[in-house]
Amino acid sequence: MAKLIGLKKVKTAIFISGTGSNLESLIKFSLSKNSPIKINLIVSNNSKAKGLELAKIFKIKKKIYNFKNKSVSEKFILKDLKNNEIRLICLAGFMKILSKDFIKRFKGKILNIHPSLLPKYRGLDTHARVINNKEKYSGCTVHYVNSKLDAGRIILQKKVRVSKRDNAESLKIKILKQEHKLYPKAVIKILTNL
Repeated sequence: MAKLIGLKKVKTAIFISGTGSNLESLIKFSLSKNSPIKINLIVSNNSKAKGLELAKIFKIKKKIYNFKNKSVSEKFILKDLKNNEIRLICLAGFMKILSKDFIKRFKGKILNIHPSLLPKYRGLDTHARVINNKEKYSGCTVHYVNSKLDAGRIILQKKVRVSKRDNAESLKIKILKQEHKLYPKAVIKILTNL
């Protein structure tokens, strides 16, 4: 942490598609004195994403792209990222897959949080698959984004016990609580090791 003292906060963009609960926890984290990031931009592919309300509440710039034409949307996003001097991207429930070219331009500067203990259960419907396979443990993973789905280098993981009473929804809630703690820790870890 000592390295961060006196340094300017890293300008960060958060990409969302839904409720934005990880966005909210990252915003609150960014406002704390010890946080190495400042959230300057919220990007979404969904104009109805509940998380966009947080942009208004916390007075953060927001941009919405429909992704009907991925390369056009990405071109505009890259321009916005440059204009806002963004140095770090955190994907938080962003339901679009970014192109190899986009990822290459931000290599090592895009993080994602996934609700499983990667490399297990990449992709969607994670919690239902965990329950169906009667796993004893699940959890969440913050990882770097590369061109393969949920396959980038792991930064941090948190293990969560699956109880016999859990269903996909209760497991989701249990893991989400841990995601909110893990994402800020992962951000601190990578930014103090720069």
